[in-house]
Amino acid sequence: MCLLLGATGVGKTLLLKRLQKLCQIMDAHADLGEAPVTLPTVGTNLTDLIFRRKKITIRELGGCMGPIWPKYYLDCTSVIFVVDCGNIGQISSSCVQLLSVLSAEPLHAAAVLILFNKRDLPCTVSLVELKSLFRMDDIIRSAPQSITTLEISGRSGQGLQDVLAWLFPNRSET
Repeated sequence: MCLLLGATGVGKTLLLKRLQKLCQIMDAHADLGEAPVTLPTVGTNLTDLIFRRKKITIRELGGCMGPIWPKYYLDCTSVIFVVDCGNIGQISSSCVQLLSVLSAEPLHAAAVLILFNKRDLPCTVSLVELKSLFRMDDIIRSAPQSITTLEISGRSGQGLQDVLAWLFPNRSET
């Protein structure tokens, strides 16, 4: 089980829909088409992604459910944490949420992917500035988890192949 977490409105639902489509077309250079309309998740969504004959279940938890996220940590082997790069006012609360997730005992062995989403928007801060605001080097150095960071755009599809590669590592290449 992989948990998909992040504040309200960061693009978790769109990310899931785009990853599902990418798994279906299985062509790295295919056009994903127009981004589908999404609604804020109230509660939880379970989605199975099947890629390279492997299946992973992703549980998306609504951002408004932050206080009860820990109830879902026990069966989790990986976490994807999404940050909205276009919402500078949300950056500090996202950082606090991330630190809470990383410090949770049941997640100490989980692999963590931090996605800096909405990189296609002109109002986003640079990745260097974001990592500095999050003190990402300190977090990576002190967290017990293996942490990967990626820049993506759920809307345009930028970086989604890298997300799939993280979710479904090709073991024969390692």
